[in-house]
Formats: sequence, C-alpha cells, structure tokens
Amino acid sequence: MSQQAVNGVPARSRVLTVDNMNPNVKRVEYAVRGPIVQRALQIEKELKEGVKKPFSEVIKANIGDAHAMGQKPITFLRQVLALCAYPELLEDNKFPEDAKNRARRILGACGGHSIGAYSASQGIECIRQDVSQYIERRDGGIPSNPDNIYLSTGASDAIVTMLKLLVCGEGRDRTGVMISIPQYPLYSAALADLGAIQISYYLDEDKCWSLDIAELKRALNAAREHCNPRVLCIINPGNPTGQVQSRQCIEDVIRFAKEEHLFLMADEVYQDNVYAEGCKFHSFKKVLFEMGPEYSSTVEMASFHSTSKCYMGECGFRGGYMEVINMDPEVKAQLTKLVSVRLCPPVPGQALLDLVVNPPQPDEPSYTSFMKERTAVLSALAEKARLTEQTFNTVPGITCNPVQGAMYTFPRITIPQKAIDKAKGLGQVPDMYYCMRLLEEEGICLVPGSGFGQREGTFHFRMTILPPTEKLKVVLQKISNFHLRFTKEFS
Repeated sequence: MSQQAVNGVPARSRVLTVDNMNPNVKRVEYAVRGPIVQRALQIEKELKEGVKKPFSEVIKANIGDAHAMGQKPITFLRQVLALCAYPELLEDNKFPEDAKNRARRILGACGGHSIGAYSASQGIECIRQDVSQYIERRDGGIPSNPDNIYLSTGASDAIVTMLKLLVCGEGRDRTGVMISIPQYPLYSAALADLGAIQISYYLDEDKCWSLDIAELKRALNAAREHCNPRVLCIINPGNPTGQVQSRQCIEDVIRFAKEEHLFLMADEVYQDNVYAEGCKFHSFKKVLFEMGPEYSSTVEMASFHSTSKCYMGECGFRGGYMEVINMDPEVKAQLTKLVSVRLCPPVPGQALLDLVVNPPQPDEPSYTSFMKERTAVLSALAEKARLTEQTFNTVPGITCNPVQGAMYTFPRITIPQKAIDKAKGLGQVPDMYYCMRLLEEEGICLVPGSGFGQREGTFHFRMTILPPTEKLKVVLQKISNFHLRFTKEFS
C-alpha cells in the first residue's frame, strides 16, 4: 500500500508491522479464548442491542471459570480477603475470630501492613511455609522445603517460567517438550512463543484417555530425529479429558522420566476435583518419594497448583504455586533471579492461596460452614460429571468417556462427510464449523477439539461441567437437539 503524504509531509511506515514483529508470537494459538469466543462476545453485544436471536443468552461453557458460571464464592475465603483489603473491618464483630486471625497474620507479613505493598519475589515467606506444610499433610508427611516453593500468578505463570528455563539449543539440539494430545493449549502456546519443539504423545480415548508408556516411547524416539527431548509434561487430573491417573501409571511415568533423563512437569491444579468411584488423586511428588532414593534423589521435577480450580474457583485472583524438586542450586538461583524481574505475584492472590492451604480447623468457628460449602461444591460437580456423561451417551453420534475428575468433558462427535466437505469449502476445520453453528443456532459456546489436538479423523469438543445443574440440563438438551439436527441436515 503506498504511503500517502499528509499536508505535504511524507507518511512514515510503521516501526512495528505484522511482517516484522516477533514471528513466534504469530505462531501462538489459544483456542480457549479463540475465534468462537470472540464471536460469542459479539453475539452478546447484539443481544443487548435488541437483535433477535433464537436464544436469549449466550452460555459460555468454553472455559473453567467457576464464578462466571454461577458458583458462589466460599464465605471464609472472601471474609479474610475483605479484612485484608480493608483492615478497619477487623473492628467489626460480624466477622468470625478465625477469619480475623488469618487476616492479621497475612497483614503482619506485608510491607506497611498492606496487601497493596510488593512482597518478596518468591512470595511472602509465611505463606510459602504454609504451602510446604499443606504439601506435607497431603503427601503423608514427606518433607517439603519452603525454599523450594515459588508463589505465582496462577499456575500458568509458573508453568511458562519453568519452560523458559528449560528451552535452549539450535536446530537438532533445540529443546523438545513432550505434551499430551489432547492438551491444554497453554502448553502449545508457550512452546510456540519460546520457539521450543512440541512433541505430541496421544492419550488412549478407548481406555478412558489413559496414558500408555509405549506411546511415550514412540513419541520420544520419533522426536530424537529432529530435536533434543528434555521435558515431559503431565496434567493430572486431565484437562480437557478429565481422566485421573492410577498410582501404577504415575510410577511408570517416573521410571520413564528417569530412564530417558527427562525433567518432569506435573500440572496438578485439579487435585481436589476427583469424582469417579475407585479413582484417587496421587501427587507425583508423593509417588516419587515412595519409590525410594534411587528416584527421589535424582528425578528433577516441578509440580503446580492454583486457586482457580477445585472448590475455590477463584480464577480472577491469579493465585498459585510451584514446588521444585532436585533442582540444581545454580539453576535455582537463576530461577529466583528470573521471577524477581516481575517483582512479585499479586499479593491478594497470595493471601487467597494461604487460606486454601491453611483452611479453618475443626476447633475454629468457621470450620463447619466452610466444610459444608466446600463439600456442596464438590458434590454438585460430581453429580454434574455423571449427568453429562449419561446424557451425551444417549445421543447417536456422540460418545463420552466418564468424567473421572477436573471440570470438563471431551466427547467424541461423528461429523457427516457432507458437513466435513462444507467446512473445508469454508476454509474451516470440521469441529470448528460444528461449534460455530452451535453458537449461532443455540447460543452455546464450546471449544472445538482441534484447539486441544486430537487423532487424525476424529472430532471432539470441550465443554465445562460448571453451569448450575438446571442450566446444565438445558445446555445438554440443546447440544443433543443440535447434534441430531446437524446430522440430519448433512446425511
């Protein structure tokens, strides 16, 4: 395009254009907030402006955002955060004494007794101590050192930081990172941004999305032809697939990581979200230490947790942590330097994390109501997990594995060949076309399976199970009706 002179002054070309910007950024894709979500926001605006649609609201089942879907905050968490944000409330007798004690302790650890002050870059020390004690209790007494805890802006921030440390080399020596397919697109996006090589290993849909060591070996050996595999990422419980790994599977993965000299990254943000009979959450750290010093003193690992999921659902506070194990002390010094560049994670998020790892105890006044609220949230999710699986499996052309954990279902959908051809004609991936049609016709926003990765020739979507039960029933019915209509149209 020719640059026109304005008032006789020659127009300058822009310093930053899409042709000369960082090419890695252009390669980043994040389906959870991709084109379907952009269109959903547009439709919401149109509804507000009075445009007639076959529905009255857009239901966003695309993202694990519990409070946006109507889940109520846990009272105790918000009481303490309110006290921290506005300490004058400490004089108010409406607040229970245990909430006030937590707030006083947190404020006492903040500069100027204010959560508006910066904290230490690794996180407030007494909160890191509480995180360590939480991990020790969770793992049956296996020691945890507060110096190995890094508080973070949600788990995502810590995951990206860790990947940043691990990526190096050029050409065939470039770092390769093994990620599950389907995966949570944070991983593929971060690898694209860092210019690392994604090594895809496929979960077995026919065996409830289980992880198979033979498949890990296949992916690793194929990748060694063109990169240097150094990292294995595991999401347990799984996102988007909702599987919960057995203890045996975790042992096998740890053995594989040791044999193949891989750094392990264990994304465990859904650790309280386990619903299926016979399933139990086992932390990678606990299993690692129970396997004995041959493994526990050599396998390098980082594990991640967050305030955004489980029963809390406090996504907007951006609280999280990682624990590093067997990290080279010189690398750890570099990690501490790297996090210090960003000053510190949000202090309100750190405060919230402290309450998650140090909740009301049986002898404290808030214990009964806290446990009641926590149990209610997790029981409702378990019920919705069963409801979702049962409903989808009654629809011809939809097959849904049990939602063992986390907060999503990832059903497989049969898309007729005529619809596949139509999508290709429009330059769209078939499941993107399917989800876009569903949004336009029923006002339901889902993420196509192609955004997470899937085996060639299969199609899926990810849907969160977070909407309130009555609304979820409506969503499931609308999707079922749409699927039958869509199939009929293209049969």
